[in-house]
Amino acid sequence: MSPSHAWPSNAAQPAPLDTRVRMETPEGIDLVLRPAGLLSRSLAFAIDLLIRGALLVALFYLLHAFGEFGTGIFVLALFLINWWYMVLFEVLHQGRTPGKQLLGLRVVHDDGTPVGWSASLLRNLLRFVDMLPFGYSVGAFACLQHPFFKRLGDLAAGTLVIYRDAPTARPVLPQVPAIVAPVVLTLEEQRAVLSFAERQDSLSAARAQELAGILIAPLQMPANMPPEQALSQLNGIARGLAGSA
Repeated sequence: MSPSHAWPSNAAQPAPLDTRVRMETPEGIDLVLRPAGLLSRSLAFAIDLLIRGALLVALFYLLHAFGEFGTGIFVLALFLINWWYMVLFEVLHQGRTPGKQLLGLRVVHDDGTPVGWSASLLRNLLRFVDMLPFGYSVGAFACLQHPFFKRLGDLAAGTLVIYRDAPTARPVLPQVPAIVAPVVLTLEEQRAVLSFAERQDSLSAARAQELAGILIAPLQMPANMPPEQALSQLNGIARGLAGSA
């Protein structure tokens, strides 16, 4: 590239591709939401469609023996399953239909709060528009054009389909009796002791003993303390700091 065609040093560079939504709740908590793409949403909808189809087929054969009365009940069930299946699961099951749950998805408001009745009802009523002219063509086109993969129902209802992150497992401390530290520890020292106890299982025995020898110095413990006793003391102090009995 010749110098005349080179980008100026102060030219605005395109923002990096990022489909995560960052927001702050009124309580001051930072949230990172990951919008679900067209493929995962389509698979979740297909699973829900199969479940609804299986329910309707089972009801049809079950109610067929009741004649016209059974036909009337089946028509009512057809309406309820087609129009309320998604709404009831989304509102009463934390934004998750069976299909979304299997794919690790959920529906929330744009601000990350749980979806409500009005928003869920609106986004599902507009499915008939997203399905036009056939096979969810309008909805698929809208998802591919929107940066957060929203179909028309999501745009109208102010909702977002996101990946449901698994909760982080709480570190497990060694099972030893809790003891009180012999000296007052600073915040950094408390964090160091807790971090050591939480990571101890991932360390080799030699490395754990080496770190234990370093940590007992600010605790005013004897430097010649046996490594096994030092480990036990540190783990007990960690459980005491964590409030474990």
